[in-house]
Amino acid sequence: MKKELRHFGLLGKNISYSFSAGYFTEKFKQLDLDNHSYVNFDLQNIEEIKNVLAQDKDIVGFNITIPYKEAIIPFLTEIDPKAKEIGAVNTVKITKNGLKGYNTDIYGFYKSIEPFIKSHHKKALILGTGGASKAVKHALIDLGLEIQFVSRTASENKLSYEMLTKQVMEQHQVIVNCSPIGTFPNTEAKPAIPYEFLTEGHLVFDLIYNPPKTAFMKYAEANGATAVNGSKMLELQAEKAWEIWNG
Repeated sequence: MKKELRHFGLLGKNISYSFSAGYFTEKFKQLDLDNHSYVNFDLQNIEEIKNVLAQDKDIVGFNITIPYKEAIIPFLTEIDPKAKEIGAVNTVKITKNGLKGYNTDIYGFYKSIEPFIKSHHKKALILGTGGASKAVKHALIDLGLEIQFVSRTASENKLSYEMLTKQVMEQHQVIVNCSPIGTFPNTEAKPAIPYEFLTEGHLVFDLIYNPPKTAFMKYAEANGATAVNGSKMLELQAEKAWEIWNG
């Protein structure tokens, strides 16, 4: 009897560098799932998701990355309560009723940063305000930290990079980069924070995994800070997505 085909993929824009396709392709090989495949859906516009779904009737689920974690929400028929609370979706399961959205970023981030959180880590800066930053915010709050967003322009609840004084940096000893600044191939780029105010007490976490050590991480480490990249987070959120698709 012919095995039923099961297709998966990653929805994003300019995602040729993506971790997910390689990760799941290797996973399928190890599990001998020759009827499974994972591809990149590199869309210039979120509306193109309709064409993808119309053309491939074997899609079981897909992951979502920059810049569609919020834009996908109007296309869903159902959304998991946690994803709804966060306001961003990174995993979709195709059900008989339509598309159901989940957020596995929060699980991946929580589990990957938790071992590095120390008792003096009370406040965190979140660099960037896209879909991933929303999951990061919820995870940090769950870990007991106060959070402050940083963006290019200041607003009621956001600091601008120019507002990051020595005092602000001393108070916020966890710094998470949720922006794409520093991703391959722009590996020399880094968020415009005052690195000279970082200390051994600081923990910096970069959601980027390519390159494995970003300029952000290198400059932080040069000032004594602990630096962690996003590779473990990606593995954890991918495994959680796999659970959802097969649950």
